[in-house]
Amino acid sequence: MTRRKIKDLIADNAILEVQDGNHGEKHPTAADYIDDGVPFLMARDFQNGQVDLRSACKIPKSLGDSLRIGFARTGDVLLTHKGTIGLVAIVPEVPDYVMLTPQVTYYRTNPAKLMSSYLKYAFQTPFFRDQLNSFSAQSTRPYIGITAQKELELDVPALPVQRRIADILSAYDELIENSQRRIRILETMARSLYREWFVLFRFPGHEKIPLVDSPLGKIPKGWEVKRLDEVAENFDRLRKPLSKMKRAAIQGKYPYYGAAKVFDYVNDFIFDGEYLLMAEDGSVITTDRAPVLQLVNEKFWPNNHTHVLRGKSPISTHFLYLGLSLVDISPYITGAAQPKITQENMNRIQFFCAPNELHADFDRLVAPMIHECQVLQCEAQNLCRTRDLLLPRLLSGNGGMEHAIFKA
Repeated sequence: MTRRKIKDLIADNAILEVQDGNHGEKHPTAADYIDDGVPFLMARDFQNGQVDLRSACKIPKSLGDSLRIGFARTGDVLLTHKGTIGLVAIVPEVPDYVMLTPQVTYYRTNPAKLMSSYLKYAFQTPFFRDQLNSFSAQSTRPYIGITAQKELELDVPALPVQRRIADILSAYDELIENSQRRIRILETMARSLYREWFVLFRFPGHEKIPLVDSPLGKIPKGWEVKRLDEVAENFDRLRKPLSKMKRAAIQGKYPYYGAAKVFDYVNDFIFDGEYLLMAEDGSVITTDRAPVLQLVNEKFWPNNHTHVLRGKSPISTHFLYLGLSLVDISPYITGAAQPKITQENMNRIQFFCAPNELHADFDRLVAPMIHECQVLQCEAQNLCRTRDLLLPRLLSGNGGMEHAIFKA
């Protein structure tokens, strides 16, 4: 396996193009967004090694065609390089192109010399990420421009070994995506049921219940409007942040949760059971304007960038999860440079609450779906950990490993 700089791979025609999106006045703005058009990709559209084209902002093709650069096509490898550094994906099948923001670089490879699927995994190795972090830390805001990217190094084996490594790792990614797809289906079913019962008030027997006035408009008689702090218990006081150095000293099997994802694994936990994590600062809002939520049911340790909540009987924690996932969180966010949802603002969120018996009926229907989602999520996390442990071993530049892979 040979270690080479990106600029050398370009000179050798293994990498054919490297480019990011349009800067300055050419950059499309929110006023340009439409419901159906060319995907306009930002760092927030990356998740689990993929880009979510469905939820990405869209711009008119006529606008995209008028721009000068930033056209990524099917099969190109994407790398975020500004603000959020180091997220990767491959552009899925698209009719024409996707347009990139200046946060994202695309790499177009020559398949006769460098597989795009291999390059994606090479960008995820600790060796490459350490270089990204080192270069990007030289700016006031994490950033590594294209000129600096060309100085980064990659381990590049012969093409048959690239293919074998990509095949091994992509098998894990396919299993992870399959779990995520099943989770999305189950959550859509549960959310639809919540909307029917607690938003549209089409619960069993609703025909016999008259509507009465409430602070939020007409609601079924016997129902109440309650604030979040009336239906949920808050455990923020128990959170304990751990520095990267401290986490490195206590590596273990328990997930360490941040605002939007598992950041690490440690050998101790603070909570055990079902809790709802709601991002407090940083990445606090989704592309659908909902809060960033994580429903967990295990032993875990949260940092201080996520609120820790649990439902107060008869309100279940997964009822909170489904209800909050439909809330437009934007009116509750403060801070332009660093978006934040304070406890005070979070507690102002209101819910329609039914009589206890109806909540019990709802939970009996929804609990199996949520439980299956949690099992699938746990499986996906384990697959991610196994893949991430395997990845640096396969791409380590170790000649013996390369030989073993090729012989396998």
